[in-house]
Amino acid sequence: MEGLTKIEDLGKPRVVIVGGGFGGLALAKSLANAPVQVVLIDKQNYHGFWPLLYQVATAGLNPDSIVSPFRKILAAQENFYFRLAEVLSVDATAQVVETSIGLLRYDYLVLATGTASNYFGDAAMERNSISLKSVPDAIELRNTVLSNFEQALQIGDVEQLNSLLDFVIVGGGPTGVEMAGALSELRAKVFPRDYRELDFKQMDIHLVQSGPVLLKGMSAEASAAALKYLTDLDVKVWLNDRVKSYDGYTATLKSGQQLITRTLIWAAGVTGATIAGLDPAALLPSNRYQVNEFNQVAGYTSVFAIGDIAQMAAADYPEGHPQVAQPAIQQGEWLGENIQLAMRGQVMRPFTYHDKGTMATIGRHRAVGDIKLFGKELHVTGWLGWVAWSLVHVLALVSFRNRLTVFLTWAWNYVSQDKGMRYIIGRTKSHIQEKDVDVKAIV
Repeated sequence: MEGLTKIEDLGKPRVVIVGGGFGGLALAKSLANAPVQVVLIDKQNYHGFWPLLYQVATAGLNPDSIVSPFRKILAAQENFYFRLAEVLSVDATAQVVETSIGLLRYDYLVLATGTASNYFGDAAMERNSISLKSVPDAIELRNTVLSNFEQALQIGDVEQLNSLLDFVIVGGGPTGVEMAGALSELRAKVFPRDYRELDFKQMDIHLVQSGPVLLKGMSAEASAAALKYLTDLDVKVWLNDRVKSYDGYTATLKSGQQLITRTLIWAAGVTGATIAGLDPAALLPSNRYQVNEFNQVAGYTSVFAIGDIAQMAAADYPEGHPQVAQPAIQQGEWLGENIQLAMRGQVMRPFTYHDKGTMATIGRHRAVGDIKLFGKELHVTGWLGWVAWSLVHVLALVSFRNRLTVFLTWAWNYVSQDKGMRYIIGRTKSHIQEKDVDVKAIV
């Protein structure tokens, strides 16, 4: 590709950030008063609060409640420039990135590209399942769930009916656990009012976890409480098992069990969203870039990586920090200070992660959390954990509008025991065929 992108050269060091997730956005903000030009490149023009993506998928929130445009978030930052584009490759020797809109020179390059769903080479699983990594994914899942029930009204065959009413969630991390809890709430309180002709005792929710516990990485107390809550909500939890194959209709587990479902939700793993051009030796088996304590990618001085795509070995985290929001935010803020130190010819400071804890919610009045305060870890569950989870997530949203919208929506949902965003707009992941419909049932 020839030609530079049409971005004014201010004659200042240029910091190019690839990816506007938690880490990239934190870095851009931390450089607001620095004598640099900040250029953020992303394939979408908004920052998304992905911990609440499952609530969009389960009709609890509108998509615009959890996203905010970059240009709005950083409107007051005079040294900030944004381009809607995809980065194709990096030429570290020339200090240029190739993008879908042209070449872009940099003085400091920061990769904050995050992760993509990891299907472990299973093309059929990738084709037939639904992941939950983006707003379009969440909308597709919501559409599919609702479309399933609309179609179920016309089905006479019991197996075909169950294939539409049953759901399989693969992965017992926060996304899988929270999705299972949200679906169980819909089954208990919402769907029976919308679809009075269906018997929701036939709606099964399966959660398949390859390991022995849910919420790996959290405390034993949190894992046990999550399992109890899901069991109480009549979610069928399969531990020490995994989905070996899925053809869009039958999910076959390693144990030999077969689960019939039209909707399999993939929350089983992620892989780094890497960029071509860098030395392959810098990429670890985890598909994350190896970085030192200053977030410099191995073998480079002016190329950095932060957040989920970066793997920094530390005494407490020999395999890198958790791939969640807090390490990304802290690394972004820290790197902003280090870049300014480097520009002044001063020694950069090594990054230290301050773990504030982890939380997950499993429906109304049910949540688990490991909260770290003053050097001690507190385990909260039940109603108190649910309130703490709600407060933390509202305050973590990037804009006041989003905070207010989510708070008011949650307040209404709590009082009404309803989730009002139950509309089908856009694509669905449908495996149903015309032959499945019992035409005799059509009136």
